[in-house]
Amino acid sequence: MPSSTSPHPDQRGVEPHPDRPRNVDGAVDYAPHPDSSLQISPSRRVIQQKIINLYCGQTSEENMQVYAEKAIYDDPFSYCDTRYKIAGQWYGLPKLFSKLESLATEVTSSTEHELIWKQRHKYTFAGVHISKSVDSLVSLRLEGEAPNEKVVYHKDMWNEKDYSHEGIGALMKKLNGDKLTGITKPPESV
Repeated sequence: MPSSTSPHPDQRGVEPHPDRPRNVDGAVDYAPHPDSSLQISPSRRVIQQKIINLYCGQTSEENMQVYAEKAIYDDPFSYCDTRYKIAGQWYGLPKLFSKLESLATEVTSSTEHELIWKQRHKYTFAGVHISKSVDSLVSLRLEGEAPNEKVVYHKDMWNEKDYSHEGIGALMKKLNGDKLTGITKPPESV
């Protein structure tokens, strides 16, 4: 039976679990190497670009349409189970950060139902103008046929551990996902 923090009946079945990219020494390596990026189809490039646009603070209904209505977004701080709740996360970024920059990406996998890339993103905090660059692994689970594929699960991993969907951490992530729309106020039409 699904818990209150995993609304999808087959949570672990749709959640991407990519192999962690490793360097030549065998250590987990989330640093993107653009020269090693796999070529992807034009429709997949559109999906990737819309997601990168969102990471760069370019929130729009057009970019949000990359997600299915009942999509899931999962990162270290949030767990959202609808496109509207996901919009709450993206519409909040420009409120926290004065500048959001995609520095590099590397597509590591593009299979029938998944698109995975490593990315380096720079976040500049509003007010204090302190910047932080983060390497992460973005994994998308896709459904539908090109060019109409939709993201049904977006997982953004910032470390080598898989996310738990149990306990106080999961409760805090779910609470953030459920309540942030009240603060960020994305358009109801997303």
